[in-house]
Amino acid sequence: MKSAKICLFAALALVVAACSSGVLGKKVKEPFQGNAYESNNRFWRGTGKGSSSQDNIARSKADLDAKAQLAGQVNTTMKQVADQYLSDTGNERAADVADKFQSLVRQVMNTDISDLRKIGEEKYYNEKTKEYTVFMAYEIKKNAMLRFMKRQAKVDQTINERQRDLIEKIIDEELKKADAADKD
Repeated sequence: MKSAKICLFAALALVVAACSSGVLGKKVKEPFQGNAYESNNRFWRGTGKGSSSQDNIARSKADLDAKAQLAGQVNTTMKQVADQYLSDTGNERAADVADKFQSLVRQVMNTDISDLRKIGEEKYYNEKTKEYTVFMAYEIKKNAMLRFMKRQAKVDQTINERQRDLIEKIIDEELKKADAADKD
């Protein structure tokens, strides 16, 4: 019994020692981390990182990474909003409207992103590896993006009048939330 306790204590001591010696490595603080670079009620935000032996390629990778993160957030948020709205209203053709709404979101994201602002860019060069690393951060003001989506819905020929009305109601609800967050 006593030897079992000693073995357990020794094993525990080894685990603690292994954890404290940094098995995972040293924690690294990268640029554009923290609350100021996270999405909130007013903004969608995205950050990107790119590395290459050529600075323009590293920059392009960081740019693409940040924009892809933004597009994913907008798409996910709008899908959740549409699903929630349509389930709350009990619309019998909800799936069709949701599909059209998602198609509109994808179309908007594939065009120029409305009100995209670069909020930071940093470039580093590693002498040892001869490699550039670029960090980039963007934000989109939610109410500007939602207004852009609403304009796009009005001119989209693939959406019928009933679907357009529902999509505009969904966007209007989100605009109210975004405008209220701007006033705070």
